[in-house]
Amino acid sequence: MSVLLIGRWDAETLEIEESHTVGDGDQEAIDALLSERSGSWWACEYLVDRHSDAVQRAHEELASGQLLVDEAEGFEPAP
Repeated sequence: MSVLLIGRWDAETLEIEESHTVGDGDQEAIDALLSERSGSWWACEYLVDRHSDAVQRAHEELASGQLLVDEAEGFEPAP
């Protein structure tokens, strides 16, 4: 299983708004979750089992000066 994080950028802050468990590489499920959204959304699938692990990975991949806020579950990634 994988965790799909969905969010939006607000200036230099990535706000995670949703988290979904999907099958590894299940593009059909990912497309279905993203199909009804309009505007610019950020989404990324992480090959991890827990939401907190996906958020931590997303945080680690951000460029210097960018922040991440987990609105979905309130997880605070380690620096």
